[in-house]
Amino acid sequence: MSFTQRFQPFVCEGDSISCEVQGFEITARIVRDDCPDAPDERQDGFWPSLYKDVPGFIGPGPNHRQRFAEALAKAEAVMAAWRKDEWCYCGIVLSVALEGVTLDAHAASLWGVEANYPDSDNAYLTEVAQELLPEALDAGRNAARRLCAALETSGARA
Repeated sequence: MSFTQRFQPFVCEGDSISCEVQGFEITARIVRDDCPDAPDERQDGFWPSLYKDVPGFIGPGPNHRQRFAEALAKAEAVMAAWRKDEWCYCGIVLSVALEGVTLDAHAASLWGVEANYPDSDNAYLTEVAQELLPEALDAGRNAARRLCAALETSGARA
């Protein structure tokens, strides 16, 4: 069971991919994360450091100053792209449907995922959707069981 479609190298909120597993249609969609925190506020060690007791420590060894300069330039580029709204954090949200009826619109999700991150092809977005697929499928099965039990209790037949 897997997604055969992939998220595009550039995504927008609402973009989605779908697959069918055991009769269920699973859709993974991009939802913009509503947490406004910048990358350096979300991630300890975002900014590189030459101090061993500080998150982001580059480590000792040869060329540590060069590695620091390169890491600093990358962090500055990531922050510049963030400020220009060229990339964002998002959630990958999976929904489950059966025969066109949505059983669970939020069957599984992961938030705080980088979308359109500098020098990324967004392949990670599809990997996240793939990892969430079993959880979404379980949620779909559970929703279908509850629906069948409710129909039986009410005397209706599906």
